[in-house]
Amino acid sequence: MTGLHPLGLITDANTAAAPAVSFEFFPPKTEKMADQLWEAIRRLEPLAPRFVSVTYGAGGTTRERTHTTVVRILEETSLVPAAHLTCVGASRSEVDAIAHEYWQAGVRHIVALRGDPPKDVKNFTPHPDSYQNSVELIAGLRRIAAFEISAAAYPEVHADAPSPAAAIDFLKRKVDAGANRLITQLFFDIDNYLRWLDRVRAAGITIPIVPGIMPVTNFAAARGFCEAIGARVPGWLSRLFEGLEQDAETRKLVGATIAAEQCRRLQAAGIGEFHFYTLNRADLTYAISHILGLRPIVQKANS
Repeated sequence: MTGLHPLGLITDANTAAAPAVSFEFFPPKTEKMADQLWEAIRRLEPLAPRFVSVTYGAGGTTRERTHTTVVRILEETSLVPAAHLTCVGASRSEVDAIAHEYWQAGVRHIVALRGDPPKDVKNFTPHPDSYQNSVELIAGLRRIAAFEISAAAYPEVHADAPSPAAAIDFLKRKVDAGANRLITQLFFDIDNYLRWLDRVRAAGITIPIVPGIMPVTNFAAARGFCEAIGARVPGWLSRLFEGLEQDAETRKLVGATIAAEQCRRLQAAGIGEFHFYTLNRADLTYAISHILGLRPIVQKANS
């Protein structure tokens, strides 16, 4: 199937159980971006996500900002924060020290990733004294403390994987090393995702696999991001955003509809949990969560 699922599927939202959700944020670079981030966190907090994750920049460039953001979420909100941690640009002892710091601060959930090289470096080259890949990192975290560990999965195959079969074998190694959950990279092709999921389950991987959903508001930026990570951009997605370059409000409506339909199709296939890449904005993620049946558990005083 190459198009969107019929919009009529949304009308049965009240008959399906509300899904579990988690939200991803990135650490802010400026005071203005920090204000936007915390507006998004406060807006989404009443939806009681399973956890919220905070990303870690390429080459470890946001290490301190990630740590500060995670600890503030832990101390100032009711949310459960998960810190992204990579093995790029740091020795094994440095990575271990960061993990110990998180545990001592009360952070119990790590999203363990190989990580991307710095922007000016084309190919990934592991630090000679560090964990060489995400499998080694996961095993190392298991030795440090009883973290809950999430790891990444790639329905459209990681660019460095020699084949789809090899990618699934590596995924199983992550599970064997101690991952509790897999979170997928963003995707738009639902049929391809479900075929991939069948292959993963047939390989004996039984832990939760949570699809990553990115609501699109800026199609040009989203296309560039997809090209960088190897995610396919279907033709129908491009056509839906045609002529909307100067119409931000309509782009939001289209983006929310697309993401909601992705989730509803996945729900119809028996999937009941989603991870939203929020881009530090709450509007679309909140709207999609509402469509899927989530309601705030804490009402505002003036509501």
